[in-house]
Amino acid sequence: MQEGVDMRRMGCALVVLATLAGCGEQAPSSSPNQAGVAAEAGPVDDGKADCALGGSQEWAHDCVVERAGKMLTLRHPDGGFRRFHVLDDGRGLEAADGAEAAKLTILDDKQIEIVAGGDRYRLPAQIGAAGGQ
Repeated sequence: MQEGVDMRRMGCALVVLATLAGCGEQAPSSSPNQAGVAAEAGPVDDGKADCALGGSQEWAHDCVVERAGKMLTLRHPDGGFRRFHVLDDGRGLEAADGAEAAKLTILDDKQIEIVAGGDRYRLPAQIGAAGGQ
């Protein structure tokens, strides 16, 4: 049985979560000629995340992402939220509140998924090898 991703790929979590530092901030504007290229590049970091809340199978792009230092907050459209500590030890993150552990999965080289309880979030990320792997 495979749980999430293997430890070698999980070592990339630091690189992944480091890219979230800009979440919630306005991205620099690009020229109109670059708009098509950006659309093909993958998920856009617009300060929001795709989320499926309360065990729902339906995804919506309406959870707000906030990053303050080592704290990542994902705000739900109904006013609820989840907070996570960004870790420096290669595990990625852990739940900051409550008893439900967070599980981080690398979906591809442009996106990660975080699961905590019945809530799931997909965040844009740049995946890279940590430590030259």
